[in-house]
Amino acid sequence: MSKLVGRDVARVDGRAKVTGAATYAADHQITGTLFGFLVLGTITRGELTDLDTAEAKAMPGVVAVYTHADMPRFDVSEGFYLKGFVPMQDTTIHHNGQPIAMVVAATFEQAREAADRVRATYRTEPHVLSVTAARDDAYLPPPMFGEPNEVTRGDAAAALASAPVRLDRSYTAPTHHHNPIEPHATTAVWDGDDRLTLFESSQAVVTFRDTLAGAFGLAAGNVRVIAPYLGGGFGTKGVVWPHTLITAAAARLAGRPVKTVLTRAQMFTGTGHRTEFQQRIRLGAGRDGRLTAIVHDTIAQLTATDENMFNSSIATHTLYACPNVHVRQLGVRLDMPTGAWMRSPDMSAQFALETSLDELSYQIGVDPLDLRLRNYARTDQNTGDRFTGKHLDDCYRMGAEKFGWRRRERRPGVTRDGDEYVGWGMATETHTYGNFPASAGVTLGVDGAARVAVASQDIGTGTYTVISQVAADAMDLPLARVTTVLGDTILPPAGSSSISSTMPSVIPSVDKAARDVRAAVIKITVADRRSPLHGVPADRVTTSDGRLADSADPSRSDTYRDVLRRHGKPVEVIATVENTPGHTYGAVFVEARVHRRYGNVRVTRVVGAYDVGRVLNRRTLRSQVIGGVTWGIGYALMEHTLVDQASGRIVNPNLSTYLVPVNADAPPRIDALFVDEPDPGSAGLGAKGFGETPITGVAVAIGNAIFHATGRRLRDVPFTQDKLL
Repeated sequence: MSKLVGRDVARVDGRAKVTGAATYAADHQITGTLFGFLVLGTITRGELTDLDTAEAKAMPGVVAVYTHADMPRFDVSEGFYLKGFVPMQDTTIHHNGQPIAMVVAATFEQAREAADRVRATYRTEPHVLSVTAARDDAYLPPPMFGEPNEVTRGDAAAALASAPVRLDRSYTAPTHHHNPIEPHATTAVWDGDDRLTLFESSQAVVTFRDTLAGAFGLAAGNVRVIAPYLGGGFGTKGVVWPHTLITAAAARLAGRPVKTVLTRAQMFTGTGHRTEFQQRIRLGAGRDGRLTAIVHDTIAQLTATDENMFNSSIATHTLYACPNVHVRQLGVRLDMPTGAWMRSPDMSAQFALETSLDELSYQIGVDPLDLRLRNYARTDQNTGDRFTGKHLDDCYRMGAEKFGWRRRERRPGVTRDGDEYVGWGMATETHTYGNFPASAGVTLGVDGAARVAVASQDIGTGTYTVISQVAADAMDLPLARVTTVLGDTILPPAGSSSISSTMPSVIPSVDKAARDVRAAVIKITVADRRSPLHGVPADRVTTSDGRLADSADPSRSDTYRDVLRRHGKPVEVIATVENTPGHTYGAVFVEARVHRRYGNVRVTRVVGAYDVGRVLNRRTLRSQVIGGVTWGIGYALMEHTLVDQASGRIVNPNLSTYLVPVNADAPPRIDALFVDEPDPGSAGLGAKGFGETPITGVAVAIGNAIFHATGRRLRDVPFTQDKLL
């Protein structure tokens, strides 16, 4: 019987974080460190014709000012580097905010002040910055990592033309930026000319190691990347960005460690974003609401230098039973910084899909929840295979019951509470979770304490805690006797903490390694003539709280500590177990209130019910739900990046004008329910990846609640007050 897995276990790293003992990327203090500060270009497209660094070099504390003339030529063909170009390799300017120089000085303040004294002269070229301006040139880009940008099933055009009920709607969303509280930071330390250590804000230390090794022509073993803690990433810290390459090069040129911490404004042009998108979705259905056709076209921002599409439309062709589907993701080339995955990239497509289903439900007079149940998919719509573990129908039932959905007044715009209209909305939630190869090492020391080592990362979601729980249960040790070490490439390798993949990727190997350690200790014990368990059949030995006993005669017992002390050395096992990717599901129900005169929206109640496979830690799962709901409120009501179309500058590159939800915006009540049914298709103790799922439907549910409250349908996020006045 499991003692820890599934319980509401507090974070094992919680004390370190609240006391300041946790060391983040910028906290590492290396003797002799210099500080780097990037100089950013101020035009959108063209060429750098002159760069005057004399005044900057004369400033106090300045050691060097590096430009394209100083930088090595980086080879980023290997590893994971998203931008289609590396800055400071030539004089070409591809977007506003592109790095054109780096000042290195004795202090951060000196480097920043000197950066303002670098004078640049440019030759400008015409530019295009919005999807609307370029939509006539939209095209189908090639697949990214094997994921197609066009999916066809059946004959969607014919089915749509013959459908008794049709709906045709368009939806838009602006550019969004990740904005983790911890800014991107890199400290680069060289040992000679061929060994590099990076203290990095990274969601993928092994990926960073391989990318840096390729860029500098080093063996992977000569690069070490360290990231024990991360202050938020949301996708932006999963790939190598130019500042990391430039900082490492500057440290090599200067012959001293160099630390670069990006400002908030620099992150808006240098570390990716969720791209602007426009979507048109057409639904065909019977009069009973059963879908017969879905046609979904997306146009999203690409750049002049890359063709990466980040907002996938997987939900459109997988979530509901529909025989005829045509999905296309088109791109337009803009003179913008490179985009990136941003937490729950599936959310963009689901915003259109789930809102259109709500609109269809009102068109045919069917409850929005019943419409989804009528189109429930029990098999994979693309392969016909039956799901190994899908309990979305239970999520609908649990969530609706807790929320009181069946008491809902169906007519929009009729429920009032004082000066506020009250509305209820719901949406389905789903997200793919990935799997990256991962190994885990477990060492049981002569003191009877265990150390779990994985080159994975804790990005704030509780990875230290859940890994410790799983290992403790597998060895039957108290949690206090298990220490987990993460975020260092000298540890057994693991993949990126992205695509909700950390738990499904890492847990199978941790569990296997820990169980193998337990088995090895039992083997040592029964072979040890000094042990009370000598000669007992191994399959008769039980373990509990670090103690071994004979199940037939419990008076005969030993302890891990005593066994290992007599053995004289630790027991160490490294295991690698592959898992498979899959889907996680949920349903979210929202109450929103709209002020009848001012148009401001308050989200006052949220219920989410989720199929996560086996629950590993109820507390960290609930934390993900709270974060997902909060993120969805930001997506729905406030977040948007504004770009000046004349200059290409981002005009709100800080948290005073790029608004994100704060405590006052969070609903007073968030209920998180979990089905807790292990998925037999998951090697990770039946658990699925979950982190991004509880975001995917929140913005839709808010928009649907606004319609129910007011009778006004909003199809363009954010749903700001001006759209409701």
